[in-house]
Amino acid sequence: MENSSFGTPPDQRHTTERCRSLSRLSLTNLPVAPAVDPRSLSVGVVHLGLGAFHRAHQAVVTERAAVATGSTRWGIAGVSQRSTTVRDQLAPQDGLYSVLERGLGDPSIQVIGSIREVLTAPEDPDAVVARIADPAVSVVTLTVTEKGYRAAGSGLDLNDPEIQADLTGRPPRTVVGQLAAGLARRDEPLTIVSCDNLVANGPFLRRLVTEYFDALGKVPSAFETTRFPASMVDRIVPATTDADRDEAARLLSVRDEAVVVAEPFLQWIIEDDFAGARPAWEQGGAVLTADVAPWEQAKLRMLNATHSMLAYLGALRGYETIAETVRDEELEGLARQLMTDDVVPTLSPPDGLDLAAYGESVLERFANPALKHRTRQVAMDGSVKLPVRMLGTVRDRLAAGAEPRTISLAVAAWMVYVLQTPDLDDPQSDRLKTAVAATSNPTQLVDALLAVDSIFTPDLRDSTLFRELLINHATALTN
Repeated sequence: MENSSFGTPPDQRHTTERCRSLSRLSLTNLPVAPAVDPRSLSVGVVHLGLGAFHRAHQAVVTERAAVATGSTRWGIAGVSQRSTTVRDQLAPQDGLYSVLERGLGDPSIQVIGSIREVLTAPEDPDAVVARIADPAVSVVTLTVTEKGYRAAGSGLDLNDPEIQADLTGRPPRTVVGQLAAGLARRDEPLTIVSCDNLVANGPFLRRLVTEYFDALGKVPSAFETTRFPASMVDRIVPATTDADRDEAARLLSVRDEAVVVAEPFLQWIIEDDFAGARPAWEQGGAVLTADVAPWEQAKLRMLNATHSMLAYLGALRGYETIAETVRDEELEGLARQLMTDDVVPTLSPPDGLDLAAYGESVLERFANPALKHRTRQVAMDGSVKLPVRMLGTVRDRLAAGAEPRTISLAVAAWMVYVLQTPDLDDPQSDRLKTAVAATSNPTQLVDALLAVDSIFTPDLRDSTLFRELLINHATALTN
């Protein structure tokens, strides 16, 4: 879409016009318009978890789908679950923001206009429920990270104080409570798409909502026909820095406080199981399939597990970014070894996915020096990431009678990272730091963390081979 009100290209502006770099993004001062006029969009999607990943991923695909189809009914109402930061950034910018892509060449930038409303759950939880209940909304998507589901093992943590508070009737502030309250007020079915790194995330979320309704003692009729398709997402989205904001201002000639940074690669695999109307995401670059599981398992075990291992080993060696870590020949070799020796034997790849080529592409993406993905950012929330990224591989290798040597190194690196990181960023940080406080050698460290039953199941705790591997690796890492 062309519109002269968006201004002339930056290289044609006079010096005085460049003062606009001090202003905020708006439709009246952009040199290039969003691909879709955001003023034409009505809200048809609610997204829970309005962080950088969603803005660089699902919101981009949704806008591309709107461009391809001309549909204007799929604007997004985004919900920030915790802070007002995103709302405060986007509100003065008419909901507009930019995606700064950093690859091996020059960076590129695009302005996205698909987010039409921003709600902040702690400030107005009733508004969140009302949006989910809105008959014009037929799809809810989620990126709330693994810990946002408030699960314990394979089910809902009914002892979680926030879940308990929602169950007592307050305006809900947990995602499961929000979904349940919205469904209770709907006559129409809904499609709820989890986009977090959880195994079989759609069925898993359905189970959590089912257990929530069971605890309430009442199941609304709309829930019976609501669908929870599984999905798998992939794009590296590092934390935005001031340098990124400066780069975006240079490219746009206006200041964008909400810019997000991403690699050029983007993948979204979605189970084709919807209750009603939806955006034509497949025309925006997504892949719809009957079975997400093989795609999901390959990504979790190859990309995500390798990412986490590099984060822990890199942080222990003092590397600030993943790219620096991959440039360490020993660590790059261990990452490749993790995938080829331990992970690939456990996978049954989907048609069209060459696991060897996929593994090489993973390392190439991690080595992108322009992204500056911080090791400490990737290392956070290890207690919820380990079970879905690494421990399944450990079980499968042990069941096959194999020695899971490299994946055990990844787990041991997490254990040493827990021990050596004073300000551990993890939902179970208090429990973990208490567990390791009295340890004085690698054996005690391993035994103390293996005893954390919210992470390690009895089959792993009772494996002599796994324990010995962990002790050997932890000893080497602490010497």
